[in-house]
Amino acid sequence: MIHPSTVSRLGVIANARPRDSTARVSICALSLTFTLSGAAFAAVPTSGAGPQATTLSREPNMTQLSTMDRRATTPASREAADETAIRAFRANVSDADVADLRHRLQATRWPDRETVPDASQGAQLAQIQELVRYWGTDYDWRKGEARLNAFPQFKTKIDGVDIHFIHVRSRHPNAMPLLITHGWPGSVFEQIKLIGPLTDPTKYGGRAEDAFDVVIPSLPGFGFSDRPTEVGWGLERIGSAWAVLMQRLGYTRYVAQGGDWGAGVVETMGRQAPPGLLGIHTNLPAVVTDDVGAALGGAPTLTNFSEKEQSAIKDLGTYVKGGGLVYVAMLGARPQAVGYGITDSPAGLAGFMLQHSGFTNWSYGKDPKQSPTKDDVLDNFSLYWLTNTATSAARIYWENRTLNLTSAKSVKTNEITVPVAITVFPNEVIRAQESWARRAFPKLTYFEEVDRGGHFAMWEYPELFAAELRAAFKPLR
Repeated sequence: MIHPSTVSRLGVIANARPRDSTARVSICALSLTFTLSGAAFAAVPTSGAGPQATTLSREPNMTQLSTMDRRATTPASREAADETAIRAFRANVSDADVADLRHRLQATRWPDRETVPDASQGAQLAQIQELVRYWGTDYDWRKGEARLNAFPQFKTKIDGVDIHFIHVRSRHPNAMPLLITHGWPGSVFEQIKLIGPLTDPTKYGGRAEDAFDVVIPSLPGFGFSDRPTEVGWGLERIGSAWAVLMQRLGYTRYVAQGGDWGAGVVETMGRQAPPGLLGIHTNLPAVVTDDVGAALGGAPTLTNFSEKEQSAIKDLGTYVKGGGLVYVAMLGARPQAVGYGITDSPAGLAGFMLQHSGFTNWSYGKDPKQSPTKDDVLDNFSLYWLTNTATSAARIYWENRTLNLTSAKSVKTNEITVPVAITVFPNEVIRAQESWARRAFPKLTYFEEVDRGGHFAMWEYPELFAAELRAAFKPLR
């Protein structure tokens, strides 16, 4: 999920010559516009599956019952109070919508096969056909829905938008509250494997004093959160909304974690420094300082970096040269245009999302030991399609189209006033180097490079990710 401004000005960096001004301007821009996410309330049971008639409408018919959903007309004062109420929520997509999804998958009109022997033109036809066949026949959304409903879920209105979130309190005393924000093309499904290791560490080799209370919101326009009907939902507004959420939950001291767009959210919160925020952790930090950006742009400064740093710069250049960021330009410029296809066709949605770098090493479910599994990924894709949020989620790129999500200057990392922790996973597109991180983040207190994992590290290795969060936030307890 790297940003449009990056791509639009990007070019080849691996073989750029010092005097090649075009390459310099192109890649300099790769400052990587990765701008490119008490006791628990009891769940309220849903009343039914909704309309049964098959429909081609893409408006979801989900039953989302809560105290607000069932209330009678109330006085204005009661209405105002309900605006800030936290209502229990359970996912219950209608049978009609699930049947419509299967019908569309089985009726997919396929393009001809790619003309290359690899995925350089996009998801390969044979692989995605097999995945879509499984999705339209054997895959069971109700199991994915049950995975979500196994955790306490809620909704609350913040700044005019209903925000969906998972909230799990640890059974251990003095647990540290932790806010986790996803990105695109992820969702709360990406993070639910983290909940157990974080809230109940003694079951996973940790200690009771390492426990967290976990809050995982769906970004505005994603999943079961409302789709904003006005412009302005950039990272600043989301960061402010998350601070309201934590305050509304009664937390006066908490920490925040984010990767992908979630990284931008928590870095923004680090600048905003809302009362109670103790520190942040990110696995996609804005570490591209001016000197790194110049090297990415082909300036004759590459030799000033260590061999390890040069390797990280060159690998990023190869990825960009191969078109890895083109989707960012599309979503940053015309999310509505892209949305017509990915909203109407679930196979089209999968094909578009599978070109993301996070799926580069994914086996399409052929490796039974690999996480995420085939069902994990289809839970995520199904959530986008069944909630009709493929387009509204894509608008996060448009809302932040002038931000360079990996640029220290663009993100204003020097203005972050809370402690910053960073974990680097080796298969991430941009491998942050410690020297870059220390120049970018004056408040850096923790930096660790681990031996496995990529863009979806918490999905791939949840116990490793949880261990990193325990270590990163231990000094703040």
